[in-house]
Amino acid sequence: MARAGLSGAGDRVSRGTVTLFVCGDVMTGRGIDQVLPVPSDPRLFEPHVKSALEYVALAERKSGRIPRRVRFEYVWGDAGGVLSRLNPHVRIVNLETAVTSSREADVSKQIHYRMHPGNVGCLTAAGLDCCVLANNHVLDWGRPGLEETLSSLHAAGLHTAGAGGDEAEAAAPAALEVPGGRVLVYGLAFPSSGTPRAWKAERGRPGVNWFADLSGETLKTMRRCFGRDRRPGDLLVVSLHWGGNWGYEVRESERAFAHELIEAGVDLVHGHSSHHPRGIEIHRGKAILYGCGDLLNDYEGIGGYEAYRPELSLMYFPVLEVSSGELVALTLMPLRLRRFRLQRASATESAWLAARLGRECAGWGVRVSPDGHGALHIDWARASSAASL
Repeated sequence: MARAGLSGAGDRVSRGTVTLFVCGDVMTGRGIDQVLPVPSDPRLFEPHVKSALEYVALAERKSGRIPRRVRFEYVWGDAGGVLSRLNPHVRIVNLETAVTSSREADVSKQIHYRMHPGNVGCLTAAGLDCCVLANNHVLDWGRPGLEETLSSLHAAGLHTAGAGGDEAEAAAPAALEVPGGRVLVYGLAFPSSGTPRAWKAERGRPGVNWFADLSGETLKTMRRCFGRDRRPGDLLVVSLHWGGNWGYEVRESERAFAHELIEAGVDLVHGHSSHHPRGIEIHRGKAILYGCGDLLNDYEGIGGYEAYRPELSLMYFPVLEVSSGELVALTLMPLRLRRFRLQRASATESAWLAARLGRECAGWGVRVSPDGHGALHIDWARASSAASL
């Protein structure tokens, strides 16, 4: 078995490696936006909820009063200390929120996420490097809302991937400088995540890097992108918004597509859309995170999916060897969301996450275990990389 873990405060494991922080959906809009320093107009256009303040009230009924006009660091809570201690080279999230003051909601959708541009400091407070925007909420406030999102993030020094002012910009990777090369991040959205076909970026039209399916044609397109963009020393991350919100099943088509990406030269497959973590596979020495689950959202107090423990989330810290892109270590940090703020999960909560995630990974030769200090360690059998579909 390969042993995975980060060995200490600020330790980047060894020279010749790059440590990444990745996670699933970061939704800082709607209710969360209302407690930040510059709240948006709270009016919503949902079938049953007409004000974002109702989501704040739901969370308060469950967990107690949430302060208003909080500091930008507030929502990150204990996650901020984890980031400082593990000190990853790059920090990548799926930002599932438009950053806009637009009041023109996309009427074809029932749910609209928006954070005021004045709250973009909520993202820089965590030292984020890249916001993946290929998802089913970035155009909730139309193409003007997307354009303002892009300008707001870029003005704050944040890289973006998976959306742009036209087809070429949406398809281009974010290029993040690291020792020995770059990390190239591509963002892709699929209809299985609820991302509409109408949001596809085209020549002269803003949108997302949208693909109809997990076909050979999609792979062929990505191979062309890799060949065009990659330089010696670069590591490739493909960030996929795919699948539904609930359920652990990994479809054979998803698994085959992820394997093909690895075989095309991708070093990390970063999946999201599910509201809870899904399984992890190591294929040919490279990590496939099928679904990282939500990290931040305003769902606190909304019932119906308690069996999935949606209040629990994970931070992922893969360590890659620069020369080969192979996974050297993978540490997960369990958290829980309470009062719109991330807190370290309890030992019982961490054990639940380890058991549930371990169950989903077991067939792929991956084991998940608490390390006794609040983190989860990933072990994997080298032979699992050759496992057949």
